[in-house]
Amino acid sequence: MPIIARGLENVIVDTSSICHIDGTAGRLIYRGYDINDLVSLSFEEVAFLLWNGELPTGKQLADLQERFKQERIIPEATKEWISRLPPTSNPLDALRTIISMMGAGLPLTKPNIDNAISITAKISTINAALYRIRNNKSLIDPDQRYNHAENYVHMMTGENPDHKKAEALNKYLILLADHGMNASTFTARVVASTLSDMYSSVTAAICALKGPLHGGAPGPVLRMLQEIGTPDQAEAWIKRELDADRRLMGFGHRVYRTTDPRAEILRSVASVTADRKFLNLAEHVEQTALHMLHELRPRKRLYTNVEFYSAVVMHSIGFPPDMFTATFAASRAVGWSANVLEQVANNRLIRPEIEYTGPLNKTVKPLPER
Repeated sequence: MPIIARGLENVIVDTSSICHIDGTAGRLIYRGYDINDLVSLSFEEVAFLLWNGELPTGKQLADLQERFKQERIIPEATKEWISRLPPTSNPLDALRTIISMMGAGLPLTKPNIDNAISITAKISTINAALYRIRNNKSLIDPDQRYNHAENYVHMMTGENPDHKKAEALNKYLILLADHGMNASTFTARVVASTLSDMYSSVTAAICALKGPLHGGAPGPVLRMLQEIGTPDQAEAWIKRELDADRRLMGFGHRVYRTTDPRAEILRSVASVTADRKFLNLAEHVEQTALHMLHELRPRKRLYTNVEFYSAVVMHSIGFPPDMFTATFAASRAVGWSANVLEQVANNRLIRPEIEYTGPLNKTVKPLPER
């Protein structure tokens, strides 16, 4: 009998030198560097690392920063496309549509780093344009004075970027840039393995990210905290959810069997940027939930995952909940494109098998007899 791994759990589909997750020790490594060290760098440095395999020199960083500044500008036609999208569109639906449109009409070419830079640089501009159009605010063009994180905050808020908020967003973008063979990255690699283009691969990855079991949880985490409201309401609220057999967003992870290192870093970031009252609520809810989950399932220890404190940090920056996952995409575009480049460099079509469990040898009856 063949071994069936539902969800491809524990199946190794290829080798990669991009990202390593040690779920037992709680370590995340990009290209050999621990995430705790990389988080002190700029998003542009880490993007260069993931695309090229090593950290940039001063000149290489300056060149990439200049490319980002040029590529983050979107055409007027793109702004018009964004304005025509239904106002009820999920931001990821909008982002998926615009990235697909960007690739429309281009010749089918092998994915390259120029595609990666262009898509990554533009996603934050697309997100900000969508947010401001939907909220009847004037569009803010990219500002050449700012780095990637600063410019994103500026385009969203229309204000000169607050240093603490921009630095918090910079760390968030680094932490979410890649995470092994997750659902959206695998999707991007499957598409790339057919020798499709970078725009198609990233569009498909965005579709996978939209699902709440992958990228859609930070918004629900914020709603949970807002519904609980005060620390004294936490235990009763959590008990109702657990009694109803509803999942608590922000807890547990498919890979980590200990603390998610990204959650630890974002907790520290939140301590700098978040409102103290709201942070106290979040920390109390976290500890209460972990205690109750442990009592309910003593043999299955759960830990806080990246989504919990992502919600707190995004809220502290001033980003609305419906833009949380779109900002996740602004970060993960680096990892998607790095994996696409790695896939096509040594390509083999990804084509797994599936075991058929349906009937055999059925006979077709004439229509009057059915």
